[in-house]
Amino acid sequence: MANNSAKQAGEEAADRMQAAGSTMMETGSQLGVKMLDQAETNTQEAFKAMRAAAQAKDISEVMRIQSDFMREQGGRSVSQAREIGEMIANMGRSTIGQMTGKK
Repeated sequence: MANNSAKQAGEEAADRMQAAGSTMMETGSQLGVKMLDQAETNTQEAFKAMRAAAQAKDISEVMRIQSDFMREQGGRSVSQAREIGEMIANMGRSTIGQMTGKK
């Protein structure tokens, strides 16, 4: 009887580990796509600023464009880091929950 109980507990633990691994892989893929999306956005915004600077009428306009870009990029970076951090934290909570059976 105890042997069956131990066997069942082992199988349940293995199932939870497998589910957690699947979740980690899926979330890892989502994380990679999110990071690529963010990189694409950052690149598009950088080229937009460079085009605007190239068409500027004087150096003060170039400085304003560069300053605006840096301010906006700083805000974007904070937001993007927060978003990635939340995804990682959620993945960790989900994985631990699955492994312990406490979703």
